[in-house]
Amino acid sequence: MTQVNFIREMFFEKGMNFAQISRATGFDVKTVKKYIFKDDFNKTLKPKPPRNSKLDPFKEEIDRWLKEDQTARKKQRHTAQRVFDRLSEKYSDTFDCSYRLVADYVARKKQEFYSGGQKFFFQLQHIPGEAQVDFGEADFFDESGVKQNGHHLNISFPYSNGGYTQLFKGGNQQCLMEGLKNIFEHIGGVPKRIWFDNPGTIVAKVLKNGERILTETFLRFMNHYGFTAAFCNVASGHEKGSVENKVGYH
Repeated sequence: MTQVNFIREMFFEKGMNFAQISRATGFDVKTVKKYIFKDDFNKTLKPKPPRNSKLDPFKEEIDRWLKEDQTARKKQRHTAQRVFDRLSEKYSDTFDCSYRLVADYVARKKQEFYSGGQKFFFQLQHIPGEAQVDFGEADFFDESGVKQNGHHLNISFPYSNGGYTQLFKGGNQQCLMEGLKNIFEHIGGVPKRIWFDNPGTIVAKVLKNGERILTETFLRFMNHYGFTAAFCNVASGHEKGSVENKVGYH
């Protein structure tokens, strides 16, 4: 019965689909559906015996890469594509796994490594003409081969999934406005509404009623270009998930 409760918790509370639950528990999709929707739980579940996988010889190395990622910047951790490419390059003579097989395994391991206290949210509806903005940090090597830390301003258009970025050494107000100005000129237009976090570069104070006092310089910039600024709730970066993904992609 503990396993049944676990299956139902993954579906109803964590938002996992049937296929994800099947891979996580070892039960086939038909059994997963049965115990999600059935009222009578008297029968004992019988998990499928584990099957050998072509990926088995490489799982230990994949796990090591993903564990090492826990000390790396979130946006610079291994994607499934990067894992697949590294295995293809390193074991060109013996690696014969599909990308989907690698991606499914990487997704399960990442959920195992990072799911502690994970929250789930409803997907937001995106309106044409709206954009989201955020800075990202990235480690890079300069022309001299010295490792540096820099910032990149990202703007995302969730409705079309378009995105643009500008590189800077810093992430202050001047970089924000210069980056937006360059992007506006490049695309030949300005979004009607732009969503931000609550950066101190443009938000002087967040009031108890949710209103923001904006800096005078940013107010002038906003009025000059004629867009409306909207802000996420405090500590709620998931509300602009489109640009969060663009930060990592860029």
